[in-house]
Amino acid sequence: MRSTMQHGQLTIGSLMRHGTTVHGDSVVVTATSDGTRSQTYTELGRRAAQLANVLRSLGVEGDQRVGTFQWNNAEHLEAYLAVPSMGAVLHTLNIRLFPEQLVYIANHAEDQVIIVDDSLVGLLAPHLPEMKTVHHVLVAGPEAAGADLDSLRASGKVVLLYEDVLAEQSEDFDWPEVDENDAAAMCYTSGTTGNPKGVVYSHRSAWLHSQAVSTGNAAGLSFHDRVLPIVPMFHANAWGLAYAALMSGASLCMPDRWLQAEPLCRFMNDSRPTVSGAVPTVWNDVLGYLDKDPSKKPESLRLILCGGSAVPVSLQRALRDRHGIEIRQAWGMTETSPVASAGLPPAGVEGEDVWSYRGSQGRVLCGVEGRIVGDDGDAKDWDGATVGELQVRGPWVTGSYYNSDDPEVDQKFDGDWLRTGDVGSIDELGYVRLSDRAKDVIKSGGEWISSVDLENALMAHDDVVEAAVIGIPDEKWDERPLASVVVREGASVTPAQLREFLSKDFAKWQLPDSWAFIDQVPRTSVGKFDKKVIRKWYAEEEIEVEQA
Repeated sequence: MRSTMQHGQLTIGSLMRHGTTVHGDSVVVTATSDGTRSQTYTELGRRAAQLANVLRSLGVEGDQRVGTFQWNNAEHLEAYLAVPSMGAVLHTLNIRLFPEQLVYIANHAEDQVIIVDDSLVGLLAPHLPEMKTVHHVLVAGPEAAGADLDSLRASGKVVLLYEDVLAEQSEDFDWPEVDENDAAAMCYTSGTTGNPKGVVYSHRSAWLHSQAVSTGNAAGLSFHDRVLPIVPMFHANAWGLAYAALMSGASLCMPDRWLQAEPLCRFMNDSRPTVSGAVPTVWNDVLGYLDKDPSKKPESLRLILCGGSAVPVSLQRALRDRHGIEIRQAWGMTETSPVASAGLPPAGVEGEDVWSYRGSQGRVLCGVEGRIVGDDGDAKDWDGATVGELQVRGPWVTGSYYNSDDPEVDQKFDGDWLRTGDVGSIDELGYVRLSDRAKDVIKSGGEWISSVDLENALMAHDDVVEAAVIGIPDEKWDERPLASVVVREGASVTPAQLREFLSKDFAKWQLPDSWAFIDQVPRTSVGKFDKKVIRKWYAEEEIEVEQA
């Protein structure tokens, strides 16, 4: 027996039509050097149609890839809607990748057109000649006419001003019927070894992911909200926040290039977002800024989705207790679109137990399945104690990589399960607790030491701003922890004091013996702690190590 329900394709185009008509009065607010600029969702829809007409005129007729080299702003959002809705594929280029990786992914994806922000022309131009399939470049932004366009033209590509070519086009576009299982967008992982790997999102996966993010278990969005995606739009579709906002009718606040604590807080006070999303390092910087000047607190924020790396409970407590800002930890990866779980505590839990759940990666969202697999390859019980690799599957989890040249790519999957590379457990209520990345777990004397647990505990110390822990070789124990610590400005603390601070929560054999005091923990291109750099520093004796 079949249902009597009508069938409609779950596409970015349907999401765009809903957001720009039903919620046409919602707005996109973009930060500028001296204030903000705004447009309604109705205007957003018109400009998306103009952009689609431009791309058609440049030869984008099928599923060709259109690259973006942009900050989070209104023009990038126009590409988010126009490119997939016209049947092409949006490829968000990570502006912080090493040049050889940037060139690799543009050529691997076979980008035809690139849209670049005016402030990023100087970053793109030196590498544009190596991008063999690109034939047109659109320069967007308020200062595009004053950008160094000749540096782009030296590549032999045709360079056009975004606003000029849009102005020549109709505000109507004959949007095609697109299959929901066709490619909508692609993003490459910022992997630590080998070439980046391409993940291709379907219209259906983006639509379902947007719906999941909008639920109360995640961001709980409605058209009364204003969403601030600080996480870059070139990183896993800004955690799906842009599409989720269009789906729910929430307005969008775009920070553009102004991502430091002071301009961010100023922009938040100007644009009044209710929900935001960014990695922990961003909110750690905001915390430090607000501690110095509490009057700059963004009063409108009701919720922060935070992920990308483990979110210290100490950071969550400090933002809530000192500034009334709530953080909800979320977990995911490029391969999971990315949000797969969120840490809303169980109903009825009170007191310190709340923080235990907030320190977890939360429950998987409906649509995603998770399991813990041991070294023997068997799925383990959800008992909160048995540790193994987290594996996930679902309609917004990738089942393969795009034309991967990695000979070991099959090892990333266990049948139809994605092997996340994260190590942890799942408890009886379905809460995921990750103790480490598989490559970061420290094996000392046959026992495992969690670098994440040590880092979170260290960052709870009043004099510590950041901490990253790695394993270093040891003749006797195989590996021992090295703690790299950033001390709060004006403070002073010794390894012995930090070991004593940790000793209340860790056994003596788990405590770091080696310590390094550094100015800042290095970051990856998406703002996570970059431990491979610290390993390089240690191996090449570029940091001073103290023994406790």
